[in-house]
This record gives sequence, structure tokens and C-alpha cells, in this order.
Amino acid sequence: MEITQFSVEEIKDPTNIIEGKRYEFLLDVNVDEEDELYTEAGIEIRVLVGQNQEEIKILNYFITEKSENKYLDFGLEDEEEAMILAFCKEQLENEI
Repeated sequence: MEITQFSVEEIKDPTNIIEGKRYEFLLDVNVDEEDELYTEAGIEIRVLVGQNQEEIKILNYFITEKSENKYLDFGLEDEEEAMILAFCKEQLENEI
């Protein structure tokens, strides 16, 4: 799995109910042809990340097939999720 492009946006909470900060990452991802997530058009992963004090964690993610813009009912493997979390942490640390 390789992240080829990304965008990140802070999600504002106008009610101030949620503690910490929330971010939405949109990741364009290329996967190996033998991976069950493989599609010719590629996939996009929408990742919701929470930051509370010094802790950053993935709150949820959604995998979308790019050509048809439909959600795929797959979960990421533990090492893929860890790689995405490390990527998101690195990007947030660079922005601060």
C-alpha cells in the first residue's frame, strides 16, 4: 500500500462538545494487484483522526473505490492501519 496524494482538513466543532481536535484525511492509495482492495482506478481512504492532548488516534475510516465512488466493505489489516496512523501523525506534527 502506497499513499500517493493526500489532503487534510480540521473538523470544527461549533458546539464545543468534543474534547480535542478532529481532522479528516483523504488519502489516494495504490495497492498491489494481489491485494483484495485492488481496483484499476485505485482507492481513496477517508480517515477521521482525533487529537486529544498528545494522543493521536484513528477514530474511523472509510474505503472508497474511486471510479464508481462507492464504499468498499473491507477493513484494513493491522499493519496498514498502523502505517496510515503513522502517516497522519507525521503530517499533523509538520503542520504544528
